Parts: sequence; C-alpha cells; structure tokens
Amino acid sequence: MGCLFALFAGIFPRLALFIIWIARPVLVNTAFDTWIFPLLGIVFLPFATLIYVVLYTPGVGLTGWGWFWVVFAGLLDISHWAASATQRRQIPGYRGA
Repeated sequence: MGCLFALFAGIFPRLALFIIWIARPVLVNTAFDTWIFPLLGIVFLPFATLIYVVLYTPGVGLTGWGWFWVVFAGLLDISHWAASATQRRQIPGYRGA
C-alpha cells in the first residue's frame, strides 16, 4: 500500500496531500501552525508541501537532507509552472500579454 501511495503522490501531489490531511490530520497539524500554509501549499507548491509534511519530524523539524528534498521538490514545482507557461504560448490563437 505504501508503494501505491508513493506512485499516486508522484502523479497527483495535490490529491495526495489532501488525502493525508483528511486521513492523518496530526501530520499536517504538527508540520504547520495554521491551516493557511498547507492550503497555500496545495495551490502553489503541492509537491514541496507534500514532501515537507512527510519528512517533518515533530520536535526536531527538518534536517539537512530533509531540506534538500523539500528544495528539490520546490524546484520541480517551479519547473512545472515554467513548462506550462511555455506550452500555453504554443496554443493556436493564444494571445499573450
């Protein structure tokens, strides 16, 4: 079941983070003080937020390698946004700003 969730999270990080938030709200509540940051994470940086919640250790936080994976996931999220923007310009009839 863990491998299936890992595959699912790699393909659909927003839905995976939402499922973690519903199934195990303690994980998200210990990683974040308020509900607004995970909600913004679902909207803007879903993969980085998912990795942060999964790797967060209560009382310790994130260590060196944990931060490495969160930054790497954030770069993947940003590269996805950049790729979407370049592909959008190739749509016939698209009028950019």
